[in-house]
Amino acid sequence: MNKDIEKAVGNNIRILREKANITQEQLAARLQVNGCDITRSAVAKIEVGQRHLYPDEIILLKSILKVSYDDIFKL
Repeated sequence: MNKDIEKAVGNNIRILREKANITQEQLAARLQVNGCDITRSAVAKIEVGQRHLYPDEIILLKSILKVSYDDIFKL
């Protein structure tokens, strides 16, 4: 995967999370409750483009943050 794209998507997720007034810890907890095995550290790595996103995580992020896929993948 292209590192620039990963960084852009991660930054989008960070911005959307902050707009929703949710901490990384809270986001990780909500993902965990919905079946994703993820830590706050993994969320931080996603936000800086150091960790890939899995399809189930993307689907849940869209739902938890109440955003569109376009919001997440906007370049």
